[in-house]
Amino acid sequence: MARHFSFHREVEALKKRFMDLGALVEDRVRKACSVIENRDPILADEIIHSDWEVDEMEIDIEEECLRILALHQPVARDLRLLVAIIKINNELERIADMAVSIARRVRTISKDSTLTFSIDYTEMSASVLSMLKMSLDALVSENADLARQVFIEDDEVDEMRDQVYKKIVRQMNIEPGHAACLLNLYLLARHLERIADRATNIAEEVIYLVEGEIVRGDMN
Repeated sequence: MARHFSFHREVEALKKRFMDLGALVEDRVRKACSVIENRDPILADEIIHSDWEVDEMEIDIEEECLRILALHQPVARDLRLLVAIIKINNELERIADMAVSIARRVRTISKDSTLTFSIDYTEMSASVLSMLKMSLDALVSENADLARQVFIEDDEVDEMRDQVYKKIVRQMNIEPGHAACLLNLYLLARHLERIADRATNIAEEVIYLVEGEIVRGDMN
């Protein structure tokens, strides 16, 4: 009985740290989207230089998951929970890396002061933030139906990325001298799209946790 109580107490503490990581990563992405819009160099530097916080939390959470697995050897739903946390933990760390990449791209783009062409990323940023929030909310509430809604928005983000690509290719033909900067401008779309993909992966893990079913977003 004491062992059972200890396991659940440890898992609850782990879940709290894990949710703190989710909130931190969501904040990083929100700031990265803000940097795309306002080109704030101070905020960009803050995102880049604070990446270690997410890395350390990700390592600590994974080590705690492995310790609990080894000590308590959980089965069934408890095992699925720890497996899901390990997988989502990794997804969150990679999402934070994408936020850093966005900040670095914006810093590079800002150095080309003669380029007047721009892309409005407001809608795409909003969709990506919505997907990330939805996937984390689905995790907190263990809501598989909410998780499945993430798949729908992922298709929309992919379409927006494709539209950006077409605009950038056209502009490269007009301004070939700005090719490097334009490429970085397109890579912002790629980074946002990759965050959306990671949010979709989180949604898949939520469905696995709740229903015990392995799904893939592109099959829904």
